[in-house]
Amino acid sequence: MRTLDRYLVTELGPPMLFGLSAFTLIFVITQILNIAKLVSEEHAPLLAAVEYFVLQLPGIIVLVIPMALLLGVLLATQRLSSESEITAMKAGGISLYRIAAPLLVAGAVASFVSLFLQEAVAPISQDRAVYVREEVIKHAAAVPQSLVTSQELPGGGRQVTAASAFQPSSQTLDHVTVIQYDRLQHPTQIIVADHAQFRVDAWNFDHASVYRFEADGPTISTFPSMRVDIGERPAQFIERVRSNNPEEMSRSEIMRVIRDGHLTSPATRSYFATYQSKLARPFAAFVFALIAVPFGLRPARGGGSGLGFGIAVAIVFAYYVVSTVFLSIGSISAALALPAAWAPNAIFTLFGLGMLQRAGSV
Repeated sequence: MRTLDRYLVTELGPPMLFGLSAFTLIFVITQILNIAKLVSEEHAPLLAAVEYFVLQLPGIIVLVIPMALLLGVLLATQRLSSESEITAMKAGGISLYRIAAPLLVAGAVASFVSLFLQEAVAPISQDRAVYVREEVIKHAAAVPQSLVTSQELPGGGRQVTAASAFQPSSQTLDHVTVIQYDRLQHPTQIIVADHAQFRVDAWNFDHASVYRFEADGPTISTFPSMRVDIGERPAQFIERVRSNNPEEMSRSEIMRVIRDGHLTSPATRSYFATYQSKLARPFAAFVFALIAVPFGLRPARGGGSGLGFGIAVAIVFAYYVVSTVFLSIGSISAALALPAAWAPNAIFTLFGLGMLQRAGSV
């Protein structure tokens, strides 16, 4: 890394950390008030409430990283420009594009970090948060809602599991039925049990009855205990019952729900639009870095970091308004989901490139 690159990245660090803290605080204020209410009014354990709050942070940080980078680049370039350091660099033969390069690389790195957190960390953290909320804080009783899950079997078959209710505290499914189909969608086996409890890495069916459809006729067997993999863990059942919001799922979880085939056509289109959007959205960090450079070079007439924060909020607001509009467009048809997901990034990238080119010609 050249001296110029190190210097610019070092200048980016403090304002980006400031942005990360400021935007995170904005997002968590409501949650802090809710946790205080749980502790004071519902007598929830303080440690459990704090754990629930901490487990919510990865999902919030995913949203905050692009905003923090936007503010960081904006404030860093404002300072360099106001103290004539950008002018000195240009006088030394360094183009504006070369000055912007390390900041854009930082934006690309932040995009991949955000994508990793979104797909690998936030879903696991969210599962644990739901468990803490339902069992430790709320002491939830059975969820009286029909539950259905489906998974593919080796050889092209499919297994469908249905239950009448889920007990979060004991991680138990009530009145469970498992139907296994061959690749021609003919039923081959049915497993019925009053209860199924999750233990270690599979579900333990108590007093299970197994009906097998064989060539020489059906057979019936009973087992006092039987381990079955139904394709979902307790946290996934809780989350699906408590929240059908694909925004809280990873892309792999969204695709699994789509492939299960239990969604209505409008819901399938909405889930698929979100699936595509969740890949494009983390790269807003790169787009924001591109836009922030020319904005930061504009002459600042007072305001300092307060002005920069205001500009950052305005850009973020405009971006997410456009993203919401295109997400709705992507929900109209599966064919529109991919272009609609990337359209906001494309629009704001072109806008940023135009502004950067204009600033570079001055």
